[in-house]
Amino acid sequence: MNERSGKFLIFVVNTGSTSTKVSLFENDSALSSQTFSHSGEDLGSYNGIWGQYDFRCEIVLRWLKESGRSPSAVVGIGGLLKPVKGGTFRVNGSMISDARRNVQGEHASNLGCAIAADVADKFGCPAFVVDPVSVDEFESLARYSGHPLIERRSLSHALNIHAAARLASAQLGKGISDTQFVVAHLGGGISVAPVRGGRIIDANDASSDGPFSPERTGGLPLQQFIDLCLSGKFSERELRRIVMGKGGLVAYLGTNSAREVEGRIDAGDSSAREVYEAMAYQISKEIGGMSTVLTGRLNATVLTGGLAASEKLVGWIKERVGFIAPVLVFPGEDEMRSLALGALRVLRGEEEAMEY
Repeated sequence: MNERSGKFLIFVVNTGSTSTKVSLFENDSALSSQTFSHSGEDLGSYNGIWGQYDFRCEIVLRWLKESGRSPSAVVGIGGLLKPVKGGTFRVNGSMISDARRNVQGEHASNLGCAIAADVADKFGCPAFVVDPVSVDEFESLARYSGHPLIERRSLSHALNIHAAARLASAQLGKGISDTQFVVAHLGGGISVAPVRGGRIIDANDASSDGPFSPERTGGLPLQQFIDLCLSGKFSERELRRIVMGKGGLVAYLGTNSAREVEGRIDAGDSSAREVYEAMAYQISKEIGGMSTVLTGRLNATVLTGGLAASEKLVGWIKERVGFIAPVLVFPGEDEMRSLALGALRVLRGEEEAMEY
């Protein structure tokens, strides 16, 4: 790729719980992409996330080799690293070490930085991550939980929240530094965040707080949950799965598919309708609460993520929060493009890569 002409070839790697996604971008245009799905049988023989490393890395390298292209940069999904500022980070040994230690938790996204570094090393180009889950732009008041033994952590869908805030700013014709939004990422997990000047100054932790989602309980009544923990009926692993993986729509309706739930509603299932509307109700309450962080002075409420494509869900949310500010909707989560754009800003000199 001729970088002197201003054209950069960016290879993107996104390691998810049950998939490995790869893409090649020329600047901001996707040239080719593929998703490799992994069944429980595929991954079950490996010992934890890092046991899957060689398996996933081989898939990635084979795909890139078959493309016949040499990238200008490689960018991987950022995982549960130590708290960092938002932006693009150059992958280094400290980052990979923390990812391997699962420093804030074990998740497939932790593999992203290490795979990016291995691929980049083979092609003699830089490796980056962009807006990892652990982006921490909280203000001091947001860190209080109610007890000094527990501090609220900044863990959110930062990559898509930042990307949606940029899209909203552009649509409104404003510089992002002059905007105030509440952005709700609506996916398998739900993050609702007040975003001031492009910074995520508060957010619910989608693994343990906020609205319930297709697979997660969100915040639970604390006394009843303590009783459940002490009942002796569940192991620690089972309790964690109840909260994250087998909560939300899965627990109430036996599916994490919003499309299936909407099909049941259309067929007259009143129970499915009430559960789905309850999720919209909780999302709306979280948006309302987060709007107070910005003293109600919002340029817009922004809905993004896969569930933002649901007209029913979005309609119910708009009914409840439309009085606060206009509601902008950007369905889906184009993580691959957001990762590529983060690297591209650095390659063009528009942004300086940070050191972890």
